[in-house]
Amino acid sequence: MQKTNEQIAVGASINTMIANVALSAFKLFAGLFGNSAAMVSDGVHSMSDVLSTAIVIIGVKLAGKKSDKSHQYGHERLECVAAIILAAVLFVTGLMIGWSGIQIIMGGNYGELGIPGGIALAAAVVSILGKESMYWYKRAAAKKTGSGALLADAWHHRSDALSSLGSFAGVLGARMGLPVLDPLASVVICAFILKVAVDVFIDAINKMTDASCDDATVNAIRMAALEQEGVLGVDSIRTRLFAEKIYVDIEISADGNSTLNQSHDVAQRVHDEIENRICNVKHCMVHVNPARR
Repeated sequence: MQKTNEQIAVGASINTMIANVALSAFKLFAGLFGNSAAMVSDGVHSMSDVLSTAIVIIGVKLAGKKSDKSHQYGHERLECVAAIILAAVLFVTGLMIGWSGIQIIMGGNYGELGIPGGIALAAAVVSILGKESMYWYKRAAAKKTGSGALLADAWHHRSDALSSLGSFAGVLGARMGLPVLDPLASVVICAFILKVAVDVFIDAINKMTDASCDDATVNAIRMAALEQEGVLGVDSIRTRLFAEKIYVDIEISADGNSTLNQSHDVAQRVHDEIENRICNVKHCMVHVNPARR
């Protein structure tokens, strides 16, 4: 039996959550016993992934609820709420990691931590490979389901892979006689996390505030309408994003001498074609105007 989008999204999230718990524990262990502030920061970052994935699962489950009397247009925007909460978690995590690194650098006591052990370097390599694999796995699930929260979580994994790359450079540099590079790597990790947090937040806000579709989607809607029999022109197209779904209001021109039934048939063909052809269109409203002579 074919899985629903909700089942795919939740399944992918649970799988990466389990992997993250194991990876976070390993990185924290490697950071503490390997004398690496960068690896401890990276481990904390991975722990935030566990929380963010839980938020995504809740958001996807709530967004998948059917329309009811109180929410007649559905619950899709709850997924945007989950993405905003995820962005906040990312932002706070990034600030904490960055501030920790800055304190160590300003205190000038980074040499007192000792030379990072080989286990910290190994943990960085494992983390880079593991988090990049999670990114591609979660990204594929996001593309298949059209889930913004899932895609945001995928980018969270990518940010973790990049931060682990910074950890690797910091640990390697410290082992080569430059201990300042280890806490400096924490500051670099902070910048990566904050960038992702801002991007996730902006995307979610756009979907919460009825932003319009891109020009390519609007042009595809226009062509779908013009190709239908009886359509003499497209007078206007208005679109709005409702989380991952699209609402379309389109005005077309048709023969002013046609009957009501004929005009309705033209509108119905346009409606059906747009909803079938354009990905994620949830509802299309078609208004018929008499063609200008």
